[in-house]
Amino acid sequence: MSGSITRCTRCRTPRRGTSRRGKSDPGFRTKLAIGADLAVRARDAGLTFRAVAADSAYGDQDGFRGELAQAGLPFVMALKPRHGTWAYGPDAHTPADAARVLAWGGPEDPGDWQPVTRAFRDGHAGTWWAADATLGWWGPDGLTRLVVATADPGTLPDKATWYLATNLPRPGGPREGGSPHPAADLAEIVRIYGIRHWIEQSYKQVKDELGWADFQVRSDIAIRRHQVLVNCAFSFCRDAWFADHPPHHDVAAPQPEPGRGERGAARRHAGPPPSSWPRAIRAVRAWLSPRIALQRWWAAWSKAPPTRQLQELLDSVGAGHGLHLHIRN
Repeated sequence: MSGSITRCTRCRTPRRGTSRRGKSDPGFRTKLAIGADLAVRARDAGLTFRAVAADSAYGDQDGFRGELAQAGLPFVMALKPRHGTWAYGPDAHTPADAARVLAWGGPEDPGDWQPVTRAFRDGHAGTWWAADATLGWWGPDGLTRLVVATADPGTLPDKATWYLATNLPRPGGPREGGSPHPAADLAEIVRIYGIRHWIEQSYKQVKDELGWADFQVRSDIAIRRHQVLVNCAFSFCRDAWFADHPPHHDVAAPQPEPGRGERGAARRHAGPPPSSWPRAIRAVRAWLSPRIALQRWWAAWSKAPPTRQLQELLDSVGAGHGLHLHIRN
């Protein structure tokens, strides 16, 4: 990296400035350290959460899990199937090895596995299987549990198997009484990690559709200002949409209760559904995406000003009027 480096005053990560010390700077902190510190600060600020959930990019880092445990925070994190650990010759050396040791005789004779229902808000449900495994010092009653969840314990498919590390005690275990965290059974562990996917998806929509990630290569303060502007713009768009488009009072047909899914229990509403983030982002996307795409396509095709018809279309979608994708007779 060319140029001089200093640390950001808030997150204390390196950026251009006046110091050339880089990672040797005592104030330098990695992304993992920043993440652990944010979780601690959230807890200290009074925010309540069941556990810190993360994928294997974080879960494979022993130091990151250690920082959370030392701070008294619960966690449920994924591990890579080949995440190795020291063990005696015949013992399991990876999470995948530990999962293969578990007894499985099929759905009629599950052995060490327990059925877990993954219920979603749309009513869809699927049966997975989960079990506590043993890997080195990790075990059902260890300081860290290794939980394996999969759609097929017989084959452990790569894209439908989770290897999860957690410090939440199991119900009825010797650690339950002295643990500062409520016990969690296998279904709860799977539910907690399943929520992470929805959080990731929502954040992806924010970055892609609202332009939160379009800050290019700028200074830290410029990135923060850009994100504030995007948040303000979205808030104004959301308020304007619901002010100009009052909800219709059409009572939807009753839907079957899916139970407590990974996105929380579904709620019935006597009237129209209230304002929500998914409805708002879909409404804004109907005009924001066409406006951005049309402007970029014209600029790439011609340096001349847009034609009158195109400019009227740009003005229309820019004013918040979405495009009708189907021609009406």
